[in-house]
Amino acid sequence: MSKHIITVISGDGIGQEVIPAAVHVLETLGLPLIFRQAEAGFGTFERAGNALPTETLRLCEDSAAILFGATQSPMSKIQGYQSPILTLRHHFDLFANLRPVSSENIDLLIVRENTEGLYSRRERVEDGGQTAIAERVITASASARIVRLACEIALRRRGKLTIVHKANVLKETCGLFRRTAFEIAAEFPTLIVEEVLVDTAAMLLAQNPSRFDVIVTTNLFGDILSDLAAGLTGGLGIAPSANIGSQRPALFEPVHGSAPDIAGRGIADPRAAILSAAMMLDWLGYAQAAASITRVACQTPHAGRTADTTERIIQRLAEESSHAC
Repeated sequence: MSKHIITVISGDGIGQEVIPAAVHVLETLGLPLIFRQAEAGFGTFERAGNALPTETLRLCEDSAAILFGATQSPMSKIQGYQSPILTLRHHFDLFANLRPVSSENIDLLIVRENTEGLYSRRERVEDGGQTAIAERVITASASARIVRLACEIALRRRGKLTIVHKANVLKETCGLFRRTAFEIAAEFPTLIVEEVLVDTAAMLLAQNPSRFDVIVTTNLFGDILSDLAAGLTGGLGIAPSANIGSQRPALFEPVHGSAPDIAGRGIADPRAAILSAAMMLDWLGYAQAAASITRVACQTPHAGRTADTTERIIQRLAEESSHAC
C-alpha cells in the first residue's frame, strides 16, 4: 500500500497544541501516513524573516496533503509579512474552501471561492493616507469552477444549491458571479437551485439553518457566513475546513485562529483540528476512518484540557474498532 506524505504545520498559538493532538489521533489508526513537520506563521516570520520559508513550501509541494494549524495575523501592516495561509492557497490554486456545519438538526456545507474577491490583496492608499481603496476581483473562470464543484457536491448530498450574492448592489462583480453561477447550475438539471442575497442568507442561517444544503458564494461572504453557521453548532472550537484545488496537495485547517489569550495553557479544544484531519482522510480515500473520527469527535465533549479530550477521542475510537472486530 502506498504511503501518503502529510506536511504538518502547527503555526502559531494554539495551533502548536491542537495540531499535534490531531496527528496523535491519526497515528493510532495504523494508516499508511508519513508526517513531516514544517514551520510557518508569524512566529516564524519574527525568527526567520519569512512567514513561509522556502523549505516549508518545498515540503508542501512534495506532499499529498497539508495539515495546518493557525497563524497569528497582525492587525496592522508589517513590512515583509505575508499571510502564509493565503500564500499557500494561491501557490497551489486551492480555489475551494469547504466548511461543513453539522449538529443534530443541521447538515449544510458552505463552498467558498478561495482565490479572489476582496481577498485578492489589491489595496492602495490615496489622498495622503486619508483614503484606502480595496479592489474586489471576480472572474467568470473562478466563479465557474467553484459553482461547478458546489453542484457536484450537492448532487452527492440532498440535491439543493443556494447561490449567495449581493448583485442588487454590486451589479458588476456580484452580477458576474450570479450570471456565471446560473449558467453552470443549468448543466445540472436535477438540482434544486435558488438564489439568496447575502444579508438575507445571514438572517435565514440564524432563523432556520436546516433549510440549506449546499451554499456557494464569494470569498468574503463565505468567510463571514461560515463563521456565523459555526456559531449555531458549538462555535469555532469544532469548525473544520478544507482548501482544495484540482490536484494535490490540499490543505486542511481548523478555523479558530491562534487564540493567543489561551495559547500555552493546554486548554484549547482540539476537535476542530481533529475534524479537519478527518476531512483530510476522506479526501485521501479513507472514508470509513474519516467517518469514525467525525462521529466520535462530534459526540465527545471538550474535557477542558487538550490532552484529556484527545485521549477520550482515541479511547472511543479504539472501543469502536474492538466492537467492530
